[in-house]
Amino acid sequence: MPRNSAQAVAPFSLAASDIAELVGSGGVSPVDLVEAHLGRVRDVEPQIGAMLTVVEEEALADARDLMSTTPGCRRALQGVPIAIKDNICTRGIRTTCGSRILERFVPPYDATVVQRLRDAGAIVIGKTNLDEFAMGSSTENSAFGATRNPWDTGRVPGGSSGGSAAAVAALETPLALGSDTGGSIRQPASLCGVVGLKPTYGLVSRYGLVAYASSLDQIGPIARNVRDAALLLSVIAGPDPHDATCAQSAVPDYVASCGPDIRGLRVGVPREYYASGVDPRVASAVRNAVQTMCSLGAVAEECSMPATAYCLAAYYIIAPSEASSNLARYDGIRYGHRSARSVTADGHVGLMERTRAEGFGAEVIQRIMVGTYALSAGYYDEYYGRAQQVRTLIGRDFQQAFSRYDVLVTPTSPVTAFRLGERSDDPLAMKLADVCTLPANMAGVPGISVPCGFADGLPIGLQMMAAPFAEATLFRAAYAYEQATEWRLRRPPIGNPGVTETG
Repeated sequence: MPRNSAQAVAPFSLAASDIAELVGSGGVSPVDLVEAHLGRVRDVEPQIGAMLTVVEEEALADARDLMSTTPGCRRALQGVPIAIKDNICTRGIRTTCGSRILERFVPPYDATVVQRLRDAGAIVIGKTNLDEFAMGSSTENSAFGATRNPWDTGRVPGGSSGGSAAAVAALETPLALGSDTGGSIRQPASLCGVVGLKPTYGLVSRYGLVAYASSLDQIGPIARNVRDAALLLSVIAGPDPHDATCAQSAVPDYVASCGPDIRGLRVGVPREYYASGVDPRVASAVRNAVQTMCSLGAVAEECSMPATAYCLAAYYIIAPSEASSNLARYDGIRYGHRSARSVTADGHVGLMERTRAEGFGAEVIQRIMVGTYALSAGYYDEYYGRAQQVRTLIGRDFQQAFSRYDVLVTPTSPVTAFRLGERSDDPLAMKLADVCTLPANMAGVPGISVPCGFADGLPIGLQMMAAPFAEATLFRAAYAYEQATEWRLRRPPIGNPGVTETG
């Protein structure tokens, strides 16, 4: 959006970078901005259900505090409202993970990413809905109700970060944080028509992220345009003494990477990602996007990544195995839900069994059982050990591909948003929704989803993946494509926003 016209549109339609600039220059009050976004939340939430907790008083207090800071003080996200996925700890604000077992849990500390957002001047206005403990692909598994897609409220927003993606798409906030274990940022970004990035494993601290699968989880940005996603990643990335898995390298200026020139960019198009199960309209939109990139000077060719065929099976051994270990801490004794029945009835083991039966939903219980079985004596090598061997092969495929290509381009989701309840009784069909995104998590490489078209009024996402810690390359490629098309200008009909932005 041109800077001189930024105030001519509804405040909740502004890009994050515009908001930060306006607040920093004194051109707009952070209190007015927060009030406008909270008003938008009140208008659309009854139809969307993206938020589990809205913190109006706290957000307005933070906005007033921001007004009292030294005039002329400029911070990267100054006055920018943001929503946080509800599996990321926020001091004094409940963090439920979409589960009854943590329904009343209020963390005594902020996750590292949340503290960095506050330090950058961002204002948290709410916590977003998710599949319970981030286990799902539709945000229908939440204990507190499903989130709906702003483009069609009869359809899912994707998952597990469906609340975050829906909130950004519906103009409730310009930015949100999600977490991505097997596609949980990129897949809902695709289905909701926004931008979502899964960073390289270790680029962003996981301190304060409630663990699902520790070797796969990553926190990342969701935004309405590529530049805003780069801005948000620049704030949250970097070393953290609280997280031993965090890389110690310096954080590049990702915003500076956002330019229109991709001449000479080498693009690989792995044929395995266009196999059966991918909607022909999705495949066509992605291939058209590749042609657009070529018209900008990129060079593309088809390639093969044979281990991709085994990724889904390996992931659904490794992730549940890690989940069965991580979720063992919910015993009804230390924190979270505790069964109201007396301990004396059948001892502490009985207490834990009742607590977990009452607190966990069906999907979580199923994954815990699968993971516990895969780790059990006599089956560890046959299942978990073999899955890790497959993971090595997947990583090798990516290593070989990135010796030849700068980015790999695929569909983000094989289909557009499906109807609420359509896949609830078909676990395999639900899990296949992540078939294009899982490999990046298994290999630990970064991936971004950007809008690249529509089918029957529903968004289609283009996924780009790059070598570890090559997020700057992803932003360069994604920004050039985004600016060469007009998909970023479309807005869902929810609330009749009637606005566009150029980002």
